[in-house]
Amino acid sequence: MSEIKVIATNRKAYHDYFLQDTQEAGIALTGTEIKSVRAGRVNLRDSYVQIRNGEAWLMNVHIAPYAAGSRENPDPRRDRKLLLHRREIARLQNAVQEKGFTIVPLRLYLKNNRAKVEIALARGKKLYDKREALAKKEAQRIMEQELKRRR
Repeated sequence: MSEIKVIATNRKAYHDYFLQDTQEAGIALTGTEIKSVRAGRVNLRDSYVQIRNGEAWLMNVHIAPYAAGSRENPDPRRDRKLLLHRREIARLQNAVQEKGFTIVPLRLYLKNNRAKVEIALARGKKLYDKREALAKKEAQRIMEQELKRRR
């Protein structure tokens, strides 16, 4: 059985996008980056996936420099290559080009001591969609409070 330890989640993506199809991808990291990931020093906010020259790249993810690393630590916001099969990359690229989706990372985790990222095809929400989602969440919270109080 594979043990999964979630390092970081992109909670903003759940708020800003309608998420369609999710899939898992590996990430190519350097030695000090994986140590920093294991320490939980990762921020996925405002990150996205871009496909260039038939390769998927994770953009704008902040992995803090490893404190015990040398002065040659890589740039915290450098582009990192995602490890996906060619067919998977082609399917994602078609969805982005034809249907107007974007690809966002949802969470970064360790699975069998390997860094993985869960990515999703996403379509942006309008402001009224966000308000509607917040209203539903608030109504659900109030209902649960009432039920708890009546017990």
